[in-house]
Amino acid sequence: MASSLSAILHVLIMSAEFITGITVNGFLIIINCHELIKSRKLTPMQLLFVCIGTSRFGLQIVLMLQSFFPIFFPLFYALKIHGPAMMFLWMFFSSVSLWFATCLSVFYCLKISGFTQSYFLWLKFRISKLMPWLLLGSLLASVSIAALCIKVDYPKIVNDVLRNATLKRTELKIKQISEVLLVNLALTFPLAIFVMCTFMLFISLYKHTLQIQNGLHGCRNASREAHINALRTVITFFCFFISYFAAFMTNITFSAPYRSQSFLVVKSIMAAYPSGHSVIIILSNSKFQQPFRRLLCLKKNQ
Repeated sequence: MASSLSAILHVLIMSAEFITGITVNGFLIIINCHELIKSRKLTPMQLLFVCIGTSRFGLQIVLMLQSFFPIFFPLFYALKIHGPAMMFLWMFFSSVSLWFATCLSVFYCLKISGFTQSYFLWLKFRISKLMPWLLLGSLLASVSIAALCIKVDYPKIVNDVLRNATLKRTELKIKQISEVLLVNLALTFPLAIFVMCTFMLFISLYKHTLQIQNGLHGCRNASREAHINALRTVITFFCFFISYFAAFMTNITFSAPYRSQSFLVVKSIMAAYPSGHSVIIILSNSKFQQPFRRLLCLKKNQ
């Protein structure tokens, strides 16, 4: 079991991540909903940011429940909170957050990259109209993944572990093989699309840099800045998600004993993902920077 000092440190770290996540994801939702009220419509990018903020907000809440209740109310968490519903929400928000980030990567790739192939141009001019359908498809795929995951005995097994510490870990791991494979297969497809779009952005930036070195300046510098901002956003997401996924798989296969020090570390790593990437999105978008600074100043003044 984790020591009192480790538990206190975990609570402080999680509280900081929770406050940061609620602030930045709430900001993404509010600032774009304000644009909806103001202009009575949302651009595809604004709609995507609302979806990203909402999915991260939900994931942050689920992770907070999984982190704070096992420390302060372990029996209540084991009997009342943990179960199929919590598993469904955890898997749903984890999956939909990845799918929405993949949609953002696809949007950046199509709008910023300078490829001139016919199929690429066809997608580039139609991505705005296709975005609502991509978001709807992401929701349906995530619901399906979450529904499949709760059918593999996971909640029952976890409750047995919480109530009976003598259950053999080897037997538990054997029972969890199917779920681990399911999670891996479910998240591989959007992650592969994400990596492909990131790679295409790198290629486009490289070609653009060669053009600048050959003396083609002017508006090209603005395009280079757009490439860099987009790459900064997608690369940081990739780093955050890989750390989240590694911690997620450690947690789901019970390599970290329940309420142990390693369990607390795993939860802290996972909570950094929904807040950290949203911070990068805000800092990389010039339209968000000034309103976000005003929000921070308002908080300081209060």
